[in-house]
Amino acid sequence: MRRLAGLLLFSCALFAQRPQGERHEFVIKNFKTESGVVIPEAHVVYGTYGKLNADRSNAVLLPSHYMANWHGYEWLIGADKALDPSKLFLVTSELFGNGSSSSPSNTPEPLHGPRFPVTTIRDNVEAVHKLLTEDLKITHLRAVIGFSMGAQQAFQWAVSYPDFADRIVATSGTAKTYGHGIVRLEGQIAALTTDPAFQGGDYKTPPKKGLEAFGMVWAAWLYSQEWWRRELWKITNPNDTFEQTMNRFRTRFNADANDYILQARTWEKHNVGTTPGFNGDVERALRSIKVPFLYMPSETDLYFPFADARYEAQFMSTGKLMPIPSLWGHPAGAAANPADAKFLNDNIGKFIAGK
Repeated sequence: MRRLAGLLLFSCALFAQRPQGERHEFVIKNFKTESGVVIPEAHVVYGTYGKLNADRSNAVLLPSHYMANWHGYEWLIGADKALDPSKLFLVTSELFGNGSSSSPSNTPEPLHGPRFPVTTIRDNVEAVHKLLTEDLKITHLRAVIGFSMGAQQAFQWAVSYPDFADRIVATSGTAKTYGHGIVRLEGQIAALTTDPAFQGGDYKTPPKKGLEAFGMVWAAWLYSQEWWRRELWKITNPNDTFEQTMNRFRTRFNADANDYILQARTWEKHNVGTTPGFNGDVERALRSIKVPFLYMPSETDLYFPFADARYEAQFMSTGKLMPIPSLWGHPAGAAANPADAKFLNDNIGKFIAGK
């Protein structure tokens, strides 16, 4: 009970010490996606923490993960954490399709809803490159640090812009979405779209049953099997039964259905090997990475299995593979519990400091 109380106090402290950031929006006229579709007015929402110094040399980019907003890295931000906003200027960008940046749900016709183009990780990186260089006048980064789909973006930055950042960190995410990951995502999409209310994406009311099914598929892969066996949900919700924990996922996904699908397609298409110049060869693309790269997969991740990270790491001459020792599956890469938070903050902090 003492350990549980300590974990709960930790969780409360995280909220009490929430860092102060500012929301911004960058607009790109006639943004051409990799699919060839042009978005007449592409919006990229982003957040900033801290101050940009005079020579613009203290910037760190934190690209967001699936359906996340610009607050998604506050577990890493603070005077006592890896990224101190009194010393660094932190930029947290939001992915296309999250409902705030340009998305199926907020883009007018002829690109509304299911007609919104499938944007790739490279599309997102190109948009944020424009944001940094044109809006913020930043031409070099201290680091790029990303979790999950943010890790996918971190890999893409390392390949597309090999000299743009001094260091790269990727947690719980790989350089390519492999076949099994695509099958999982297609299962979630199928669960959502089989709801008759979905109507091919032109729904009049949210496809509630489809969203519930989507959430249940998501839940099955989010944590490790041992997390469920040990009932580790009780660390954050000590009074919950298994049924309550499971059913929580039925109502977890209540944003726009087309937005969920768009970002799943973005996730599926990720492959640094298809970057121009690499002819689809992911191993060659990984060998091209120049900068120090801290690769931190979760040992129990079912979304991005550790075996995939171990395979990729062998081609990265500047990479350091550092698995997160956790039972919390995929969320371990975003400080899902106090032990993961400490491991991430300690090691990312040392890496960014060059230690």
